[in-house]
Amino acid sequence: MFAAERRQLILEMVRANGAVSLRELARVVQTSEVTVRRDVRALEAEGLLDRRHGGAVLPGGFTRESGFPQKSHLATAEKTAIADLAASFVEEGEAVVVGAGTTTQELARRLARIPGLTVVTNSLLVAQALAHANRVEVVMTGGTLRGSNYALVGSGAEQSLQGLRVTRAFLSGSGLTAERGLSTSNMLSASVDRALVQAAAEVVVLADHTKLGTDTMFQTVPTDLISRLVTDEPPAHDERAATELQALADQGVRVSVAGAVAGVAGGAGGVGGAGSLGTDAVPPGSRARRDVPLPGQRRTHAPGPGSGPGGAPGGGPGLRSAPPLTQQEPGERARVADLRRR
Repeated sequence: MFAAERRQLILEMVRANGAVSLRELARVVQTSEVTVRRDVRALEAEGLLDRRHGGAVLPGGFTRESGFPQKSHLATAEKTAIADLAASFVEEGEAVVVGAGTTTQELARRLARIPGLTVVTNSLLVAQALAHANRVEVVMTGGTLRGSNYALVGSGAEQSLQGLRVTRAFLSGSGLTAERGLSTSNMLSASVDRALVQAAAEVVVLADHTKLGTDTMFQTVPTDLISRLVTDEPPAHDERAATELQALADQGVRVSVAGAVAGVAGGAGGVGGAGSLGTDAVPPGSRARRDVPLPGQRRTHAPGPGSGPGGAPGGGPGLRSAPPLTQQEPGERARVADLRRR
């Protein structure tokens, strides 16, 4: 394929999807990421698109939202790995909220295997994934159907979440930065996501590396309210994504990287081979993860003296002061449960 044909195809993909990763572009045009990166630079110089961390977006600073058919075919392997890891943090009998999105839909398919769950969602796709799950109760919000992502939005959805309290919320979005946190391109979706956040003691963001450093119009979760980020391993050449992950960790977000190589990382640097973030040793056959140690671990402190119900000063329901959830890994939880049964 000639360079002109390749660049035209790249441009058409970006216009159709709003944002596309270099990995996906290289796969479609059947060339290397190095060549695609050179093409993207040339198209950016002509003002036809903007480069972002590991990908390309429509020009103008903010990406527009892609429709569900386009999103469902982007970064599928990464979303699967992220969903696998995120599901490992959920225990039997928990009550959680799951927002709309293709990554959260993948998560829902895995939550269907965990008995005793109660899942609150505004997503028809999440509810469908859980519809035939044994011993999983699905609670749907009210609201108006938004056809582009099969989600319920509007005042009806927000009002149905008032007074709700669950252990954690799993949310996705269109972009994530250390400066603004999670954001999305639609105002109605952002408003419902904020209501989901208020219902949860902890907030877990699911975002593949192509969303790191991408900023969209409406903020949903400020960085200081994100308890954990579950993401995939950024490409080795994507220094900006690595820098964004380190900035998020520096602000107190615990970063769990799906598919990280097991072993001990050596040397200095950022994510993707940085010894500063470390890599957990993973037994053969289990999923690999890497957690960034948090400065201060502010979300794991027990409520101090004078805290009201739920750990909030004065008895308020504040999200940041909710009772801390267990920090045990899934294997540890199983051993504790076994000891209790004995």
